[in-house]
Amino acid sequence: MFFRRFAAAQIFCVLFAASLCTLSCSPGCEVAVLWTDRPEFALYTEYFNSVQDQFKVETRYFPFPSQQIAEGKQPPDIIAGSWLKSASTRVHFKSLDDFFKNGIVPAGDFYPRLLELGNIEGKQYLLPVSFNLPALVFAGDKNTSPSDPFTIGFDEIKTLGKAYNIEGRGVYTRMGFSPAWNGQFLFIITALSGASFREASPLAWDAAALERAVALAAEWTREANTGVQEEEDFVFKYFFEPPEKLALSGRILFTYMDSADFFTLPGGPALDFRWIAEKNVIPLNEETVYYGICKKGRAKKAANAFTRWFFQTDTQRRILEKSRNNRLIETSFGIAGGFSAMRTVTGEIFPGFYPHLLDHMPSGDFLLPPNILPGDWTAVKEQVILPYLRERLRGGGNEIRPLERRVADWSRQNRK
Repeated sequence: MFFRRFAAAQIFCVLFAASLCTLSCSPGCEVAVLWTDRPEFALYTEYFNSVQDQFKVETRYFPFPSQQIAEGKQPPDIIAGSWLKSASTRVHFKSLDDFFKNGIVPAGDFYPRLLELGNIEGKQYLLPVSFNLPALVFAGDKNTSPSDPFTIGFDEIKTLGKAYNIEGRGVYTRMGFSPAWNGQFLFIITALSGASFREASPLAWDAAALERAVALAAEWTREANTGVQEEEDFVFKYFFEPPEKLALSGRILFTYMDSADFFTLPGGPALDFRWIAEKNVIPLNEETVYYGICKKGRAKKAANAFTRWFFQTDTQRRILEKSRNNRLIETSFGIAGGFSAMRTVTGEIFPGFYPHLLDHMPSGDFLLPPNILPGDWTAVKEQVILPYLRERLRGGGNEIRPLERRVADWSRQNRK
C-alpha cells in the first residue's frame, strides 16, 4: 500500500506540471478545485481545460482527501477518491440527482450495485468512478486449466495448488499456493466468508463469519502445505523474487494480485488470470473510487461542467486513448487506476485497450461492493486486522489478543 501511494504521488507531480500549461483562464472563467488521491485526475482535468475555455479545474493531490475534509479544511469544489462514504465525510456533499434528469449523466450506464452505494436516503450524493477486482494469476504456459474461464474458487485453488507441490523429506521445492502469502488474500477470505467489516463505533463485523474465515485459512494451510512452518520455510528460501516471476519460473503455481497491479505488469502477456469468486460473488477492492461535489464549494458551475463532461462514455474512451498515447497506461490501469464504474466503458471499450480482458469480464451481477468503511480504514486494516489474521493463522490460542480489544485500543490511541 505504501509503495502504491508513493508511486501515485510521483505520477501526480509529472501530470500536475503538465496541467499547469493549460490552467490559464479566459477573462471571467470560473476555476474549480478538485481534491483526489488518484493522480490520474491531473491528466483528466488538463484534458478538460484544453477542450473548452469557459471553465477550468485545478487538481490537488492528497493521500487521504476524505480525512482532509473531515478535519474541517476549507472544502474544494469536487472530491474524487476512496473512503468518501464514511459518516464524517458524506455530509459534505450535495445531491447529484439533477444530473440524472434528461440523461445529462446517464444513470443506466453505471454498474447498479456501485451506483446504489452512493445513494443515501434516496438521494444520489456520490457517483462511482472506478473499482478493482481480485485476481489469481498464473503462467499461461504451465497447462493450468481452471474449470471456469472467468472465475476460480477457494476449493479449486487449494486442489490445484496441492497437486502442484513437490516435497521431499519435509522440504518443499515447489509449492502451488498459500493463503498466507498475501495479506489481502487473507482479507478476501474474510469478505467471501461474510465477515462484513463496516463503519460503526468504530468498527463492526460478523464475528462468527470471521471465525469461519480463520478456520478455512488454517485448514487450507494444513491440508495443502503441511503447516505454517513449512510455508514460511518455503517463503524464506525462494521469495527473494517477486511472486509473478516465481509463477513464470514454475516455482509456484499461483499468486494473488488485484487488477490494477496485473494490468500494469511489464510481463503481463506471459501470465493468465481468473477472478477470485465464491458463489458467483467477486469482492471489490475497498479502495473503490467515488466522486462528489461539495456543498460549500465556490465554483459550482465549473464543478457541474466537469461532472457532465467526465461521466460520458465517449469522454472516458478519449481519456483511455490519451493515457495510451502518453504511455500512462503502462503505469496506471484504466480509469483512475481501475475498471470504469460505467459498464458501457468497461464492457465495451476496455477490451480494446487491454486484450487480456477479452472473454474474461464477468457479469456485473457478480460484483460485490465494499461496505461503508471509516475514513481511516486503510490504517485500521494494515495495522490491526491483517496482523490479527496472520497471528491467528500461525496459532497461539488464548494468548492472541481478541480483535475487539485491538480495534478499541487502536481507536483510543489514534482518534483523539
